[in-house]
Amino acid sequence: MINFITKYFTSLWAFITSPFRAIWRVISRIFPPREFTVMDIPRGNVYTFQQSSFWRFTKFCAKIGLFIWASWSTYVFVYHRPMLQKRTTQLEQMRQKYSMHMTDLQTYLGKYNELTKNISVIDDKLLKDKKLTDVQKEDLLNERLKTWGELDFLKTRITEMFTDEDYLPEYSKMSDLAIEYEMVRAVQKIVDADNKIMESVSKLTSDGLDELNSELKRINGTLIALGLDRGELVKKANKYSNHLVGAVFNPLELDKKLDEKYQKLADRLELWNGLSKLKRILPLGAPVRDVRITSKFGMRNDPFNGTRKQHKGVDFAGKIGTELMAVAPGRVISAGERSGYGTTVEIDHGLGFTTLYAHMSKIMVSRGDWVRPGTIVGLGGSSGRSTGPHLHYEIRYKGNPFDPEKFVKE
Repeated sequence: MINFITKYFTSLWAFITSPFRAIWRVISRIFPPREFTVMDIPRGNVYTFQQSSFWRFTKFCAKIGLFIWASWSTYVFVYHRPMLQKRTTQLEQMRQKYSMHMTDLQTYLGKYNELTKNISVIDDKLLKDKKLTDVQKEDLLNERLKTWGELDFLKTRITEMFTDEDYLPEYSKMSDLAIEYEMVRAVQKIVDADNKIMESVSKLTSDGLDELNSELKRINGTLIALGLDRGELVKKANKYSNHLVGAVFNPLELDKKLDEKYQKLADRLELWNGLSKLKRILPLGAPVRDVRITSKFGMRNDPFNGTRKQHKGVDFAGKIGTELMAVAPGRVISAGERSGYGTTVEIDHGLGFTTLYAHMSKIMVSRGDWVRPGTIVGLGGSSGRSTGPHLHYEIRYKGNPFDPEKFVKE
């Protein structure tokens, strides 16, 4: 061996380092030294730089290292990180579920001890207390039966916990368990109460509908003469809304599988609401406190020239300064002078109905104002084409006047 080393190598060190020198020769052939020239054109100087094989090899290794690091980071971020997060989430969920299982078990155990203790106390009273009356004994027996029922319910929950794979923890304290038991016992009570409520609401709507129908009955003929159907008016009233008459009423949409009584009640509620709203919207009532009609709606002799002419409203007797009131909620759409009518106010009540007050001495509202029933809209007078102080009052449907007498409550 020594002869081999002395024959081919100058020293032992040359023999040890020969593999590394061989590798370096390969690297040098792959990365030979390079020279590059840089010209400084503004100054006219030329600079020559040389890159050694070691420098070029080091840069190559740095680039390879950077590429490997970037690739590994991307791989971990895209593949391993979501898996780690998912696994961490699963472990956390399992930990929470286990913790909640233990909480449930502790809850059940506490409740079991409480119930068995209650039974023991009740049994002790029944056996040892000789002064108990029959009523007290019956109460204790009922309490014992209730306690046994709770124990049976508790047994069912514990069986589910240990045999059902899909069991989910539910309780964090004994009161939650007691609440569920009481809810189960209350189902029948809820059904009974539901039937009683249905009967009560049905009676209320029946009484309310009878009252509303009787109040609106006197104007049915007028509505029919105007081509209006009560059912259509009810639907329109339910859809009409403003801040004075209320919001839109949306009919109840019930499952067809439910008992018919619910749908009948929903229909009655819709009708009741529509009639109630219709009663508020329609201009029902008198515009003056002292109701005395001096000239009715229809053909009459003109007070100025005696010719037969259509009188488009009714005239109420009154003095100058008599307070004139809105009969229903609405919005003032006109307030000012009108040819023949003099000082006039017109109010829109919705659904196509308007009221008109003419021959006034003074207007108390402005165009755009909202008025409520009883709001003073003006004072009686004799302006315009008038023979004396009075109120000319019209009710119009879609701009056409009709006989308002049946709408006036005397």
